[in-house]
Amino acid sequence: MKIEGGCHCGSIEYEAEVDPAGSRVCHCTDCQTIGGSAFRQVVPTLPGSFTVTKGEPKIYIKVAESGNRRVQAFCGDCGTHIYASNVGDGPKIYNIRTGTSRQRTELAPQFHIWHRSAQPWVVDMDSLRKYEKSDT
Repeated sequence: MKIEGGCHCGSIEYEAEVDPAGSRVCHCTDCQTIGGSAFRQVVPTLPGSFTVTKGEPKIYIKVAESGNRRVQAFCGDCGTHIYASNVGDGPKIYNIRTGTSRQRTELAPQFHIWHRSAQPWVVDMDSLRKYEKSDT
């Protein structure tokens, strides 16, 4: 499936091919901290299919719990996190932050990863009161 997307302010845009069956929710503590939330949803690209079509993401390298070095890419203007990937040359798989994709509705998560770090209240969010929009 082809997707396009970008950051909140429009400085960064991208396109990629993804397999929606790989769409997942990650509960690792890195995703909780970097995303400012209890989890993040990502979808991996097919190797070699990710292209930045506008702008240049800011990059930093994070060492994961596994010891692997991970590229973290975000917009230097608005701070939107775009993807994470492995360090090094060659075709890469980019874990696109699903919320940055225009096709995010079609990328429903298929499974959870790093569930051992999930916040205990995440499993019962459907019971919370719902409002169509915020007054703030």
